[in-house]
Amino acid sequence: MSIWTRIAAALAALTKGEGLSAVFDRLKTPPEKSVGFTIAVIALGAKMAKADGRVTRDEVMAFREVFTIPPEEEPNAARVFDLARQDVAGFDLYAEKIAAMFGPGDAVLIDLMEGLFYIAVADAEFHPHEDAFLRDVARIFGLGDKCYRSLLARFVPDAPPDPYAVLGVSPDAPREAVRAAWRRAVRENHPDRLLSRGLPEEAVRLAEGRMAAINRAWEEINGKEAA
Repeated sequence: MSIWTRIAAALAALTKGEGLSAVFDRLKTPPEKSVGFTIAVIALGAKMAKADGRVTRDEVMAFREVFTIPPEEEPNAARVFDLARQDVAGFDLYAEKIAAMFGPGDAVLIDLMEGLFYIAVADAEFHPHEDAFLRDVARIFGLGDKCYRSLLARFVPDAPPDPYAVLGVSPDAPREAVRAAWRRAVRENHPDRLLSRGLPEEAVRLAEGRMAAINRAWEEINGKEAA
């Protein structure tokens, strides 16, 4: 059974009058968590689209890059998006339920934030309303400012390039601490580790760009210190 078929089943289980946010109360164990992750990216992406008032073709294409959607499954993805757009519940309720599903500060929530950042900057513009939206989601997820700055440094073209922020360390951190942070980031982003966190296979491809950014940051820092 494909993840999109499972998503359709989760939506069908909603009773009359229930909003999409009710889905997250029922998806608390693997493999349902991968369904929850996918629905969360779509639903929060829809709420984020309302934040800057528009949905661009680039953002739609970016979502397709995060998730491979077979043509026959497009209606299921579209239904999640439409339900989120129409739901009177605010994005904060969605974020709170998602945080409760995985646990505040869980690594999966960082993965989810990456998907949202990927979509937000797909049109080559990072709107202030998108920044405010993502900061609020990160706060509800229990992710600190250091984590958010790391995401900004990796995804937002106009953000100051900061290899230390990418690795989540201070510029004055000892070399061994920086090396340890790099090794930990590489280990945490191995595909097997991502799958064990409940990510659908389609979303693991995000780790390819993340790993490149992590290694690039280490190489830049290592080169500076060796010079």
